[in-house]
Amino acid sequence: MKLGLAETLERIARVIESRRGGDPEKSYVARLLGPDEDAVLKKIGEEATETVLAAKSGDQLPLVREMADLWFHCLVLLARRGLGPGDVLAELHRREGISGIDEKAARKKR
Repeated sequence: MKLGLAETLERIARVIESRRGGDPEKSYVARLLGPDEDAVLKKIGEEATETVLAAKSGDQLPLVREMADLWFHCLVLLARRGLGPGDVLAELHRREGISGIDEKAARKKR
């Protein structure tokens, strides 16, 4: 069964947003949305490292699980900045059909 990725990401983003201002003692997300942005930045670094290690292991399930953790924490960071998955999906859509080499070169010119 194929799930709608955009819809799933938007639904998770709404849940994350609903935790804003919540009690950080009761909500992990509220803690990550609190005044210390370094908490979520550190968590993204940790999850990115764990994702790389899972990929190196060759096992698919750990890779999928670590990637889910990484995506989740990235969604929290987007929420902190007033952004959401639609912003990232729009950028991916803009890049669709553009060579990665050409897109990277265009960024250097800007």
